[in-house]
Amino acid sequence: MHPLRKTRPLRRTVLACAGTVSAFVLLLSLKPHSPPEVTAAPAPSSSASAPGGSGGSGSGGGSASGTRTVTGEPVQTRWGPVQVRVTVTDGRITDVTAVTYPRDNPRDQQINSYALPELRSEALRAQSADIDTVSGATYTSDGYRESLQSALDAAGL
Repeated sequence: MHPLRKTRPLRRTVLACAGTVSAFVLLLSLKPHSPPEVTAAPAPSSSASAPGGSGGSGSGGGSASGTRTVTGEPVQTRWGPVQVRVTVTDGRITDVTAVTYPRDNPRDQQINSYALPELRSEALRAQSADIDTVSGATYTSDGYRESLQSALDAAGL
């Protein structure tokens, strides 16, 4: 019998085992799907409406004074919704709070424990939604940025 014919069953066994292990690892790496957690939040309109809000040249003196709190639209990301509430005082962003964000598992909690404070400080520093993505939290950063922009649009900034 030829010597190469003896190793074929072993080669097939190794390939079958490698394929099985690869498939098992891929299955374990998938995140289980859970329904998104959406909290009830007030509509994105603020408590004080700006006169002539659809004109929007940005120089309206009456709409920039005072304090307004506006909640942005919830943005659905791969791992769950992200929604931001912004407080504007005299035309400046004074506070940004993440109202809704992924927190279904320990990994989400770990990522958001460092990403959300960084995104908040970036937004306060930039005074706009033009903020950098936090490394390791790309989906949360994108959702945060979109929701922040919708809140700023509703606030007239």
